[in-house]
Amino acid sequence: MNSCVMGAEEIKKDMDITSWPSDLAYEQWVALPVSGARPSARYKHAAAVADEKLYITGGSRNGRYLSDIQAFDLRSLTWSSLKLEIDPSADKSEDSGLQEVLPGISDHSMIKWENKLLLLGGHSKKSSDAMIVHFINLETHVCGVMETSGKIPVARGGHSVTLVGSKLIVFGGEDRSRKLLNDVHVLDLQTMTWSVVEATQTPPAPRFDHSAAVHSERYLLIFGGCSHSIFFNDLHVLDLHTMEWSQPQVQGDLVSPRAGHAGISIDEMWYIVGGGDNNNGCPETLALNMSKLVWSTLTTLKERHPLASEGLSICSAIIDGGKYLVAFGGYNGKYNNEVFVMKLKPRDLSQPKIFQSPAAAAAAASVTAAYALAKSEKLDFPQIIDLNFNGVENNVPKKDINLEINAIKEEKVVLESSIDEARAENSRLREKIDELKSNHTELSKELQSVQSQLISERSRCFKLEAQIAELQKMLESLESIENEVQILRRQKSALEQEMEVSSTQQQGSGGVWRWIAGGT
Repeated sequence: MNSCVMGAEEIKKDMDITSWPSDLAYEQWVALPVSGARPSARYKHAAAVADEKLYITGGSRNGRYLSDIQAFDLRSLTWSSLKLEIDPSADKSEDSGLQEVLPGISDHSMIKWENKLLLLGGHSKKSSDAMIVHFINLETHVCGVMETSGKIPVARGGHSVTLVGSKLIVFGGEDRSRKLLNDVHVLDLQTMTWSVVEATQTPPAPRFDHSAAVHSERYLLIFGGCSHSIFFNDLHVLDLHTMEWSQPQVQGDLVSPRAGHAGISIDEMWYIVGGGDNNNGCPETLALNMSKLVWSTLTTLKERHPLASEGLSICSAIIDGGKYLVAFGGYNGKYNNEVFVMKLKPRDLSQPKIFQSPAAAAAAASVTAAYALAKSEKLDFPQIIDLNFNGVENNVPKKDINLEINAIKEEKVVLESSIDEARAENSRLREKIDELKSNHTELSKELQSVQSQLISERSRCFKLEAQIAELQKMLESLESIENEVQILRRQKSALEQEMEVSSTQQQGSGGVWRWIAGGT
């Protein structure tokens, strides 16, 4: 795409703000008018769009960490501040006053998941050795900390967080001691369990303030960022199936090194805004076709423009079916708090009009059939086109043939993209099938284990019942024995009494005889 140097336009104050989306030109940044109070200007905040509202959390200004959360209504173009409530189930043992419902934080990441905003990591005055995951419930405005388990990554800021299905992928950043990182961690949002990715090949150099995106639910792309002395403009790709790093060759426009930029992916396009190298801000808005790995420049703004800043945020929004980029904040010598939007051109995958001609239709049909047969093999398009056109119409002008050839080439690109998407979908389905099979196997094993445990428990119960019956019999026999013992004791006692009486009588008769003998 051709780039042009321009400044962002601003919607007229007296226009009907309800119709502003339809009044925008394509691929031009526009500063939206705001009625009422604005949030304080900032950078290194986090942003997300939900239900046609732009949510802003935290950030930094003049060395101070911010703790507020603001919402910008993309319909009424008004800001409002959310009053958060502390999670009633939170641990009350810690001294956390109302002002600590959401601590001041910057350099963090924020992702919308279900009805919540999840805030991961970041720098704050409240120290922590491990990465903390805060949540904000958008329905109840309750805020708290989510409990996580597994191999929790070290606390950090300036990292990237990317949502892939129900998993968050964290890459790089800078820890509390300013150590640069290039590790990869995964948080499963279903189980809130952390795991470490052990990738092979050469990873990106440790960095922070980079950007990340995912293509086809399989490839994690890392662009730019910086170390403590170097600014990067490299592109690295992690295959999430093979867990291998690569640094592919890219084409298109030259891209200058930058850090602190913002990125958002929509379909196969990855849009990059702002950033800088501590000396100059980057005024161009870039677009990377992730399927072709081709850089292009959508537009270039004037120097010192608010969007040529570091630490800004960018989100995507769908309004009335149209797709928009929404940017906020940043710092380029001055803190910014304006909201800028760009209306993106709709992607039209329909066939060009040139395919309406009989010759082109026949040629396109032949090419499509040949591409389907070849599948993953590379086709020699000029040979195919020559063969088809020799047998269709010999009286077609050369100019029309060239046009039709170009149209067929465009169709080839579309078909390749469709095949890539189909392959990606097949890969996802295979993964789901494998996961279901694995779950089924595990559940079967658990069921067998439980059944064997039940059998052993039943056997134990039978044994215990038999032992109880034997004990009852023993108790009954003990009672009869005890009765016999009592009888024997009584008999013994009676016998002892008789023996005492007999002994006494014997002693008495012996004394009389001695008296008689003594008398004589």
